[in-house]
Amino acid sequence: MKVAVGQLNPTIGDIQGNLRKIKSVILKARKDGADFLIFPELAVTGYPPRDLLLYDAFLNHVERAVKEEILPLTQGIALLLGTPWREEICGVQLFNSALLIKNGSILSRHNKTLLPNYDVFDERRYFTPAGQRLPAVIDGNKVAVTICEDIWNDKDYWERRRYQEDPVEELFRQGAELLVNISASPYHFKKAGQRAKMLCALAGKYKAGVIYVNQVGGNDELIFDGSSMLCSAEGRLFYQARPFQEALFYFYTEDLQDPFGRQGGVEEIPLPQEINFSEELISGMMAEEGINWLYAALQLGLGDYLRKTGFERVVIGLSGGIDSTVTAALAVSTLGPERVLGVLMPSRYSSAHSLEDARELADNLMMDTIVVPIEEPFSAFLNLMNRGDQPRMDLAEENIQARIRGNVLMFISNREGHLVLTTGNKSELAVGYCTLYGDMSGGLAVLADVPKTMVYQLAEFINNEAGHQLIPRQVIEKAPSAELRPDQKDQDSLPAYEILDQILHYYIEENKHVDEITALGFDYNLVRDIINKIDRAEYKRFQAAPVLRVTTKAFGSDRRMPLARGVFHNTKTFSKNLDRVR
Repeated sequence: MKVAVGQLNPTIGDIQGNLRKIKSVILKARKDGADFLIFPELAVTGYPPRDLLLYDAFLNHVERAVKEEILPLTQGIALLLGTPWREEICGVQLFNSALLIKNGSILSRHNKTLLPNYDVFDERRYFTPAGQRLPAVIDGNKVAVTICEDIWNDKDYWERRRYQEDPVEELFRQGAELLVNISASPYHFKKAGQRAKMLCALAGKYKAGVIYVNQVGGNDELIFDGSSMLCSAEGRLFYQARPFQEALFYFYTEDLQDPFGRQGGVEEIPLPQEINFSEELISGMMAEEGINWLYAALQLGLGDYLRKTGFERVVIGLSGGIDSTVTAALAVSTLGPERVLGVLMPSRYSSAHSLEDARELADNLMMDTIVVPIEEPFSAFLNLMNRGDQPRMDLAEENIQARIRGNVLMFISNREGHLVLTTGNKSELAVGYCTLYGDMSGGLAVLADVPKTMVYQLAEFINNEAGHQLIPRQVIEKAPSAELRPDQKDQDSLPAYEILDQILHYYIEENKHVDEITALGFDYNLVRDIINKIDRAEYKRFQAAPVLRVTTKAFGSDRRMPLARGVFHNTKTFSKNLDRVR
């Protein structure tokens, strides 16, 4: 059986735009003699459609489009299409479905069983789980059709499982010969490797080929890497599509049973790309999942956010620091220098080298800049708010500078129609070292899920990719500072970022208590101080711009903390276990 896989980048809610992509791939696959064509999860609507699913008019549009525009194109080809679908069962129920379509008819419908309701997922809010699971029959072959989460619950692979049911096991008990999974699986750093190992383990366990088809693209804060893949019945990776790009590829199911595989057995068809990654970057990603994947994910997330929201250009406040520098470099590499404007806003505390660094970066990137000094409005605020007294040099006065800069950027945004990119990193956002209505003002937070230590890794990677010091060396080497008072340094009140980022990881991503983190070798008072800073800054993050998610837990829909709450970590609640843990 010749199979075609369409790894597509849908836009949420753009049903007609998504249909154009789907229909063009169907016509191409039919012309090339494919027997079976597979699309990702919810390919018709994009994932996650969230509360659009609460509108009957939206679901009517989806179902009408499938029946009137997709079904007539399936003469002579079987199609597996991910879409929301309603059914009358004790009232109308909505399912996350895979429709098996051929010759203008829906032959069977396969609903998602395991509905994730953790981290960024909220599927139980909208969907009903499958009531039964039956293999699909395609050209005489029994196929286990599953949807995303359905494959992430194998008792022989995971030490801890989230669900009692295992749809894969149930389908293979019924005689399935091949496993197909359609997904919209968002990326986080190192996830592609984890996913490949899990899929190969499933293939080896059931001695069956695995076809995994994943969505690609940026949808709000979520970034989907695609990385659709094939695993042989021997449990090895047979093929992986190019990550972060749309792809159409063909193969024969017989090849998945061959323990050696055929060299060149998969044919990939080039598709037009919204973001053209360099061949060097793509080849590097195929070889290793390192900082190169993080870089590509941020590019795709930024580029798709602008494309799907209708913005053409961005504006960035350039301080000469590492964060605004890396943000600008990412924006230029993604959008082109003609679509990026840098704004230098020196105050009385801005060092000469910071301005020089910002100008050198702009020259290297060939981007336009303007200079808007903020000394005059800053002095006016000091005179207004101190009523003839001497300035106090306190936090309120420091933050006024950041808020003036935020107003400048928003003025340019309103007048010119540019999207403001905030430049803060995850470490700063975590501990509150950012100013609400100041440097947090903007429409998209590009680096807000990237810890400070990884921002430096990105800077080195950007220079290596460029083959020269695109980012000035002194920007990477100088001590980080907000420059809101004389000789200010981040490390005046924070530990070294190498230590801080570890504590943040354990508390935010692994949900460890202060005592558990202390037991890992960190100073108790330091850990408690950092956690207090994180908790006190919750209200800031509640008002932050959307964050591009690249770790296992980003601020936003990933982490939902109450603002008005008590504090549970100031007492050693786990102290009885500390000696044993150590």
